[in-house]
Amino acid sequence: MQPETVLTGGLVVDGTGAPARRADLVLRGGRITHVAAPGRTDSVSRSVVDIGGLVVAPGFIDMHAHSDLAVLADPDHSAKVAQGVTLEVLGQDGLAYAPVTDATADDLFERLAGWNGSPDLDRDWRGIGQYLDRIDAGAAVNAAVLVPHGNVRAAVVGNEDRPPTRRELDRMRDMVSRGMSEGAHGLSTGLTYTPGMYATDDEIVALLAPVREAGGYYCPHHRNYGSRVVESYQECLDVARSAQIPVHLAHCHVNFPQNRGRASEVLDAVDEATVRYGLDVTLDSYPYGPSATYLGAPLPSWAQAGGTEMTLERLRDPAVRARILHEIEAEGTDGNHGVPLDWRTIVVTGVTDPALSWTVGSSIADLAREDGRSPGELYADLLVADRLRSGCLLDVGNEENIRTIMRHGAHTGGSDGILVGARPHPRGWGTFPRYLGHYVRELGILTLEECVRHLTSRPAARLGLSGRGTVQSGAVADLVVFDPDTVAARATFEDPRRTPVGIEHVLVAGEFTVRDGQRTDRLPGRSVRHNGP
Repeated sequence: MQPETVLTGGLVVDGTGAPARRADLVLRGGRITHVAAPGRTDSVSRSVVDIGGLVVAPGFIDMHAHSDLAVLADPDHSAKVAQGVTLEVLGQDGLAYAPVTDATADDLFERLAGWNGSPDLDRDWRGIGQYLDRIDAGAAVNAAVLVPHGNVRAAVVGNEDRPPTRRELDRMRDMVSRGMSEGAHGLSTGLTYTPGMYATDDEIVALLAPVREAGGYYCPHHRNYGSRVVESYQECLDVARSAQIPVHLAHCHVNFPQNRGRASEVLDAVDEATVRYGLDVTLDSYPYGPSATYLGAPLPSWAQAGGTEMTLERLRDPAVRARILHEIEAEGTDGNHGVPLDWRTIVVTGVTDPALSWTVGSSIADLAREDGRSPGELYADLLVADRLRSGCLLDVGNEENIRTIMRHGAHTGGSDGILVGARPHPRGWGTFPRYLGHYVRELGILTLEECVRHLTSRPAARLGLSGRGTVQSGAVADLVVFDPDTVAARATFEDPRRTPVGIEHVLVAGEFTVRDGQRTDRLPGRSVRHNGP
């Protein structure tokens, strides 16, 4: 049994949006047992931690994380712990590491190396439950998961561009149902990634039936963030209406130059779905302009059919390569959201072959200029040389749209943090302190109380976690203590792995994972299963 701990003298921002107030917190057995007026707690035989002058809030919930392997392979995990994150939602964008089969596991591990690297792990799990059991052995943060649609499709249909047969659809539904029964909170899709992009809306609606029955939600990475961005968000809302299920719009950004100022159109569609049809809608975003993914994502879907080896064969064939590059550069592929790719906007963040490290940190346009090749040829050569395992940034965001979206009442915070590569996106290390420092303190886009609500109780409500996301008696003692006057992200695109300043203490189930600004050796994180505590 943990000793009783008192956090005294802090300014409580409780996650509900209520005004901040002075209070002392008493913690025992992993929960908050009392929220008392300052000085009203008996400190005899207790560990008392003075947090005078600091804010204490619920631990932050990262609603869109790509730490699927990091939570197992990196006990320190300071990328998230140092930000005050106490819970991450994994299994995003329709592609992850469970459920897998003997036939799909290796291919998925290879394909997702640009997102998660290739750490040395005993990869013996297959189902959602087995994966969550691995987390229960001890982690730096808590973790919840979604069933990734692409995994389910790959296991049953493969990487083919065709609809499932009736029997295959039944098998896919069974896999989703099993994942939900083992603790998943919903279904994610990646509709610009193979094999998810081959699915029709009717297929998705059918697979959402067991999610609805289990009380879960739908989390789509939709089909087009560029030329059809508003229409694609509307399609997600329509799918959720048809399936009669809550929807959480993943990394809800309105990107590309032609969509500047159009965030309000997406939010109008969200409001109409909520008010007119009673749809339960939330969304997440990260407070940065550039996005991040694996380098092969802009390839057209037909070029990715059949998996890694067939994609590489096409890129090696001069005639097929020419067709691919024409579509990327002149027409705009479905992999790049229908927008012709500007090679100046795509920057290599990481490679797996050390011989290619010279490419990291530069745009494809600059690399081609230095190397004397056309950008398209250099891009294709790099994909082949690194077997599609490289990562990249896409500098296509709009600051005006970012600010508009974060003000909305359905908004939550999600880092979309890719933590691997020599120069990964700084959002993996800076999302939550950047909200607090830049957008709250410096710009006043949100009040402190509003921002904390977006990062805590609102995501907890989406996950159905009544005992998390607020500071109240009986709640799980997942907490962050920070200085509102100094909290700030230090991660930059040039130096992305810098941890933030101003976050003094972080507790998971009452145990300090950060104390006095330093990471402890504690691993109190566990799986947070659907319909669990």
